[in-house]
Amino acid sequence: MNIKMNYLSAVSLCNKLMNLFQTPFLLGLRLYWGWLFMVTGYGKLKNLDQVTEFFTGLNIPFPQMNALVAASVECFGGLFLILGLFSRVVSLPLAFTMMVAYYTADHEKLLQFFSDPSEFLSATPSTYLIVTLVILFFGPGKISLDYCLEKWGKTGTDLPSE
Repeated sequence: MNIKMNYLSAVSLCNKLMNLFQTPFLLGLRLYWGWLFMVTGYGKLKNLDQVTEFFTGLNIPFPQMNALVAASVECFGGLFLILGLFSRVVSLPLAFTMMVAYYTADHEKLLQFFSDPSEFLSATPSTYLIVTLVILFFGPGKISLDYCLEKWGKTGTDLPSE
């Protein structure tokens, strides 16, 4: 065999192996980070006055409304990630919320994206943002309600009628 064939065989084998782990990986991401989003958002909803005060200190306009919106997006967005329902759609407001958190609460670390990536990655929103982007670009995986609904829609079966 020549080098080209060896290379193509190795790449093919690697792709097959990694495809086996894609669904459990995405499920693990969704469950773990969805839970963290949901718990964090729920905590903010329970302590909305404290979050509003924190947002006021950051000079965020309309702090009470923005606190409620951010907390709701995190809480219910996390629930949707856990379920794997509207995963890509809900990843957009979650990612946006994390970008706003970066800009307002960790602005110095955001500015160090290129100069000191370890500082950028040490900020709380970084991992949350990365996870939402992974779900946005790669989807929720095959163990999700999104996948089930997609498969059900492709069968052409109508909803059961009463």
